[in-house]
Amino acid sequence: MTKPISRLGSRKNRRISSRKNGRRIPKGVIHVQASFNNTIVTVTDVRGRVVSWASAGTSGFKGTRRGTPYAAQAAANNAIRTVVDQGMQRAEVMIKGPGLGRDAALRAIRRSGILLSFVRDVTPMPHNGCRPPKKRRV
Repeated sequence: MTKPISRLGSRKNRRISSRKNGRRIPKGVIHVQASFNNTIVTVTDVRGRVVSWASAGTSGFKGTRRGTPYAAQAAANNAIRTVVDQGMQRAEVMIKGPGLGRDAALRAIRRSGILLSFVRDVTPMPHNGCRPPKKRRV
């Protein structure tokens, strides 16, 4: 006996779809995380709720090519395309990490037609960091 397929989606699915379609966002925050191996671009509203995201991996790049500037550009374009359709006009940009995709992602964001109110580098810097391990005795 087979299990009947219910026509109603689960609550989780319905919430995601309403988040994606139902909200017009005039202003948002674009977070770019550029590591050496990948670049992740996340678009949130002003309160910090994720509206759209993309990475070099989800944009179809595999292996070492994910760390390239072109992959970062493609990820930024994919993340921003959906929010431009939802009506985003202004954004703040937060860039984190040492990767090659930083400048390329920022260039793609500039070209998308969204007005940038500011661009901030939020890479974490240690204020002299952790204590080093003790020296080995021979």
